[in-house]
Amino acid sequence: MTRDLVLVTGGSGFLAGHCILSLLAAGYDVRTTLRASGREAPLREALRAAGMDAGGRLQVVIADLMQDEGWAEAAAGCTYALHVASPVAAAEPKDEDELIRPAREGTLRVLRAAHRAGVRRVVLTSSFAAIGYGRAVKRPYDERDWSNAAASGLAAYPKSKTLAERAAWDFVDGEGQGLELAVVNPVGIFGPLLGPDLSPSILLVKTMLDGRLWAVPRLMFGVVDVRDVADLHLRAMTDAAAAGERFLATAGEFMTMQAIAQALKDGLGENAQRVSTRVLPDWLVRFAARFSATARQAATAELGRSKNATSAKAQAMLGWQPRPPNEALVATGESLIRLGLVSPRQP
Repeated sequence: MTRDLVLVTGGSGFLAGHCILSLLAAGYDVRTTLRASGREAPLREALRAAGMDAGGRLQVVIADLMQDEGWAEAAAGCTYALHVASPVAAAEPKDEDELIRPAREGTLRVLRAAHRAGVRRVVLTSSFAAIGYGRAVKRPYDERDWSNAAASGLAAYPKSKTLAERAAWDFVDGEGQGLELAVVNPVGIFGPLLGPDLSPSILLVKTMLDGRLWAVPRLMFGVVDVRDVADLHLRAMTDAAAAGERFLATAGEFMTMQAIAQALKDGLGENAQRVSTRVLPDWLVRFAARFSATARQAATAELGRSKNATSAKAQAMLGWQPRPPNEALVATGESLIRLGLVSPRQP
């Protein structure tokens, strides 16, 4: 029996790696894109370490979101595509187009290649950043909501995710008619690492475990496990009801950074001795904003703001059941420790 071939873009990324792992475990063949050939061996090794020897069931094509080369080859013969690749930055870029152009143009490049190749459905990895920024609501955010890309002071990342997702929906409503699109909008993604590359959310946990945050600002955000986000991608890929729908992926009530720190201390015991649960005064964050673009973003947009979101739609429509947030956070810490990525304690 011929297995369906699934394209996963950006295979060396945190979420993409787990999507590949889940697809292979479910019996699919996978083709993934990488920006450089040197990334293939570490990817295969990470999959082997997770118990999956992909062998010939995993194909690799070299392609860049900002170049046309490679995308026709990547999409050829695929039944489905998961467009997971997207630029991220640990700090606010000086030029917002460093994130916006690759996100928007890369999304359209993948969709055009998929449409021309006769791909049945694309699942786009968007973000809660395209839902809950630049516009306040008095209820938990859900799939009806969109971030306001024109909001004053909006950071480049939420703007890039919003504009990229808008462009995707416009594409399938126009020149891409006939191509099915489903979108997954995760909150902060945590959980076990497959390798040493650190996403911004994982870097936050590492920074806490390293003891480099002597206190945390009054910020809050959603938490979801990477394994559950990968599972939601597969459900959105194959469920007939998912075509044309957005699915917000969050594992429960949003957490303050203080609560996240406490979850790490409770779950990791002596391995989290350097994690601080002290809270930074708002005035100090605002003072730091004079000198730091990262602090300025928090002070002007999110500091002290209470927000929440719901994944009721994904649970009701697709039967999705995420792990508790604390489990995702502890799994993050455990994998950082196992991989030797937590700085050693000073004597």
